[in-house]
Formats: sequence, C-alpha cells, structure tokens
Amino acid sequence: QVQVVESGGGLVQPGGSLRLSCAASGSIFSIKVMGWYRQAPGKQRELVATTSSSSTNYADSVKGRFTISRDNGKNVVYLQMNSLKAEDTAVYYCYAQLIRTYDRRLRDYWGQGTQVTVSS
Repeated sequence: QVQVVESGGGLVQPGGSLRLSCAASGSIFSIKVMGWYRQAPGKQRELVATTSSSSTNYADSVKGRFTISRDNGKNVVYLQMNSLKAEDTAVYYCYAQLIRTYDRRLRDYWGQGTQVTVSS
C-alpha cells in the first residue's frame, strides 16, 4: 500500500503566500518524480510543478512565484506559493511516480487534493 497525503491549503488574500506539503508513505522502494497539479472549476487538471533527481519543471503561469522543493529522506514535497492571484484558485493535487517495494513496478499515485482559494 502507498499513501499520498497533502496538507496546507486554505483561504488567502491576493498577493499572499501559502505553503503546501505532501508526504508519500508505505511500500515505496524509490520515488522518481514528485509534484503538484491543480484543477480549477470547469477546467482540466494542469501541471503546476514537478521535481526529480535531474530536473524541476514549472508551468509558465507560476514561474517566479511558486517554488517546489523536496525532502528526499522523508519522501515529502513542498510547494511554496507567493504572490498568489485569484486565478491560482483550484484544488491542488500531489503526484508521485514511484517504484513499489513488493513488485518493483513503476506506478503513479495521487493525493486526495487540497483546496486553495485566493480571494479578498
């Protein structure tokens, strides 16, 4: 069993900051990629940021405002969001691509999502 759990969402005013956290746990042999996606009402889920041992990627819409970081020892990924805008309002989902210990298969896992609302 593998669990991916997010925390840190909430309501923030435009221009404010918020930090999301995500922890992966369970039968994990190694994690290849961790990251964040988001889905706004009526829109498709979109990439926000991902990080691996070789690269870090950001959506153009968040570059310079959001920072993704990872604590490899704890299988935790963070998303520091600064200068938040109303258009950042969405449900944010944590993503992990990992190899399971019991079958050594590469699989994708998602968290349950955390709501981020940017409003005055």
